Amino acid sequence: MIGGVIGNVLEWYDFAVFGYFAPIIGAHFFPAESQLASLINAFGVFAAGYLMRPLGGLIFGYIGDRMGRKHALQWSVLLMAIPTTMLGLLPTYAQIGVTASALLVVLRLLQGLSVGGELIGSMSFITEIAPPNRRGFFGSWTLFSAICGVMLGSAVATAAHSFLDSAALSSWGWRLSFMAGLLVGGIGLWMRKGMVETADFQQMKDCGQVDKNPIISAIRSSPIQIIRVGAMVVLMGGGFYMLFVWWPTYLTKIVTPSVPHALLVNTIAMAAMMALIPMAGWLSDLLGRKTVIVTSLIGLILTGWPLFVLTDHGTFLSALCAQLVFALLLAGTQGPMPAAMVEMFPTRTRFSGIGVGYNVSLAVFGGTAPLVSTWLVARTGNIVAPAYYLIFLASISLVAALGWRLGIKDRA
Repeated sequence: MIGGVIGNVLEWYDFAVFGYFAPIIGAHFFPAESQLASLINAFGVFAAGYLMRPLGGLIFGYIGDRMGRKHALQWSVLLMAIPTTMLGLLPTYAQIGVTASALLVVLRLLQGLSVGGELIGSMSFITEIAPPNRRGFFGSWTLFSAICGVMLGSAVATAAHSFLDSAALSSWGWRLSFMAGLLVGGIGLWMRKGMVETADFQQMKDCGQVDKNPIISAIRSSPIQIIRVGAMVVLMGGGFYMLFVWWPTYLTKIVTPSVPHALLVNTIAMAAMMALIPMAGWLSDLLGRKTVIVTSLIGLILTGWPLFVLTDHGTFLSALCAQLVFALLLAGTQGPMPAAMVEMFPTRTRFSGIGVGYNVSLAVFGGTAPLVSTWLVARTGNIVAPAYYLIFLASISLVAALGWRLGIKDRA
């Protein structure tokens, strides 16, 4: 269990810390007269990493369904550690010009490949080792660990801003969090070295039922399930990256007056969501995945705009209250989702099927959420405009969830 989820903590710390230092990264690698334009460029690179997730899902989906979940999880950790460490050592635009910008994009793309396989492999592994009537609870720990990694990144960014002055932070302080990638990658690889393969995959392998082309088989045999997975996670990806990765930038660079201690607000709300995700997974084992997911999505649609308005008061308390409500509702969609997705596919194409549907959706809607949100504010001049995009994402997921007839309690 620990070996299956530890990589999520390490990888999502590496991947998400980019978002928290986006203003500094934008200034160093995409200098522009307008701070907003620099931010848009930086979040464009953030989105580029997500565009590689579908390819990562295909590569690691093939490895996971052909060679086993264990091998895919080991390689994904290693692929994240190397580019993250190199990013911390990368020269800036002022030192080597546009080459710095290009190298930043390349490293971000490699990170995207890794993340495309890590979370899906973790979901498959953990849910397959879970007791049949506790898949929701067990599966929820994969997203708990991923949020833990993002929260760790938020906490590190908070500490950096607290203990370093702005000059030191801009000059070299931001690099330390990325250079730690070598250490965390080594820890993750060491912990996964002793993992054993899941019984489901091992039995399939022993019986000679491993699919030679699991990706093609998944697309041919389960196209509706792949589309439904993609639609159901639209809000889970786009909403999370809007409300927890882009949010500190929104509170400090867009809301006027800026919210004091914005990173602290973000860290507190994320800790609350971490605690709520396993509870939502456990609740889905009792009430059904669909009930918990649909209820949470309706709640987000109804409260999205009012919570943005509340945040725009510019106070610590208003921002914290709004983000805590967002945390509660997002946890309701995230907790049951790993088990819900795993239950849609047979063992032989599970890794590949989820990898395609989940990663394509996250690439289109998740990684682009900070970019789209920033662009909406710049385009409309209305700082509440991203709320309408959030409601749009939740509506897509709600339609998909309402039409879902498989895998609720029948397969639990």
